[in-house]
Amino acid sequence: MAKDLTFSCSECGASHTKWSGRCDACSAWNSITEDKPLSSGPKSAKSLGNKRGKELPLTDLATQQAAPARTKAGVDELDRVLGGGLVAASAILVGGDPGIGKSTLLLQAAARFARNGLNVIYITGEESTSQVQMRARRLGLEDSPVKLAAETNLRDILTTLDAQKPDLVIIDSIQTMWSDAVDSAPGSVSQVRTAAHELTTFAKTRGIAVILVGHVTKEGAIAGPRVVEHMVDCVLYFEGERGHQFRILRAVKNRFGPSDEIGVFEMTGKGLAEVKNPSALFLSERAPAPGSVVFAGIEGTRPLLCEIQALVSPAPPGTARRSVVGWDSARLNMILAVLDSRCGISFTGLDVYLNVAGGLRISEPAADLAVAAALVSAREDTTLPETCVILGEISLSGALRPVSQMENRLKEAQKLGFTQAIMPPLAKRSGDPGLETREIRDLATFVSDVFGLSPDA
Repeated sequence: MAKDLTFSCSECGASHTKWSGRCDACSAWNSITEDKPLSSGPKSAKSLGNKRGKELPLTDLATQQAAPARTKAGVDELDRVLGGGLVAASAILVGGDPGIGKSTLLLQAAARFARNGLNVIYITGEESTSQVQMRARRLGLEDSPVKLAAETNLRDILTTLDAQKPDLVIIDSIQTMWSDAVDSAPGSVSQVRTAAHELTTFAKTRGIAVILVGHVTKEGAIAGPRVVEHMVDCVLYFEGERGHQFRILRAVKNRFGPSDEIGVFEMTGKGLAEVKNPSALFLSERAPAPGSVVFAGIEGTRPLLCEIQALVSPAPPGTARRSVVGWDSARLNMILAVLDSRCGISFTGLDVYLNVAGGLRISEPAADLAVAAALVSAREDTTLPETCVILGEISLSGALRPVSQMENRLKEAQKLGFTQAIMPPLAKRSGDPGLETREIRDLATFVSDVFGLSPDA
């Protein structure tokens, strides 16, 4: 009888009964590969049979259980992203571009946890122990009681961990681990899935916290099957532009705390330093100029002010460019269309460049009005007031919609010395915002009041 074969997509992890050139789940081409199952089960059994298992204990939704115990690293930005500290028996996946600082961050975190009394083991599959020791000396961490090993054999790693019984294990990286139970090369879908499954299961059964480092693809997603992100409790992305010293640690998924929480670090000669007040740092080098607007945003639970910059210049016929850094390019095209259709402000024949200063990435629609203001300011060569913040969502009709957590945004702006905010009308007020507010209902009114442009401009 022919052997049953299983196939999975290397892009999304979807299972298939046979090979095909295109994945039905994610539409990726040539991404389906043959997998060896983790367990084939009984060869002759077609069902569980008559053997009875044990009855599971059931509870109700009102049952009160104690919150999981946490251990703080002493790095406030890292503890914030983790939801208050490291939870025992948790599995954490950290991804980021090559050279962004993942290993540096985790080595610093390992040293802090070890100094706080945890038994920490750092296992590297990409470097030798001497290379990690050289980094530790450069960071001033050579005296930290962290145990170090360089190994990629999953069986040897689990045997060592079972004997050492650590509190925290860092695996750098999951793509270099390989299991002798799977007939494929390290880094393949089967190997990554098997290694992640074995390490996560080991962490849960032994009460050990494990941090896995994951490579990312050129699209910015963690390489390997997406099922790995579902296995772990927390998925963190380490972001930043190589030309900037700032690094952002963002929680994309967190079972023990809020998602989309961020921690801000600054890359220095002695490693990553915490940024206590990121808003002040992002705006520290700002100089008022046409196309410069300050946006009051929210990242997770933290209000964060940043500068949005726009540049508009004449383009050769038929070759107008739209270049975006730190924001969604599709949303920029929508804002340009609304400005043209609802306000009569056309960018045809003009190159448009948009940048979020400091290497920050913004995804919330609350930045729509700030982007529109930066574009019109650059087009009209007009400088907005230095102490003014702008925020609001723009609909396709040109109406301005209110955004969430308005009070926290305005408090952060006032704390940094801003005196005026331009925003949509508030549905309800919770108190005096502490600074002058200009509430505008639609984009055409905003363009007319702020820039003095009529809809026919």
